[in-house]
Amino acid sequence: MRSIARGLGLGSAAMALTALTALAWPGTAGAAPSGTASLYAPSALVLGITAGEDAESGTVLRAVTLVCAPRPGGTHPSPAAACAELRANSDRLDAVAKPGRGAACTREWNPVTVTADGVWQGHRMSYSYTFGNPCGLRNTTGALFGF
Repeated sequence: MRSIARGLGLGSAAMALTALTALAWPGTAGAAPSGTASLYAPSALVLGITAGEDAESGTVLRAVTLVCAPRPGGTHPSPAAACAELRANSDRLDAVAKPGRGAACTREWNPVTVTADGVWQGHRMSYSYTFGNPCGLRNTTGALFGF
């Protein structure tokens, strides 16, 4: 049952990313290229929250899409803030994901993993971070995984 739910969740996320990619590039599949290049490198991600130590074996709890070019959008509740965080921290996302200072959480082991998969400024991105429990996720300082 767990693998079926995981497969459906990841399949839905993949279909959402495909749909967003199709929306990002106007035109039809059979149309001839116009000869003009886009001003923006593609930036479309699927962000997920998974119960478990890793996204491969865990259960997907929530997933959203985030498009940052040419303008912020997707199903993320705060796309502009999330895109701004990505622009400022794309090479060190652990700084955005880790819990903020002064976060008071229990030490129970109930891992939750966040992921970001897709294309960021024209380059493939695959990121994951595992919290010891949901309290760590709730106490992150950033907007990227705040959905």
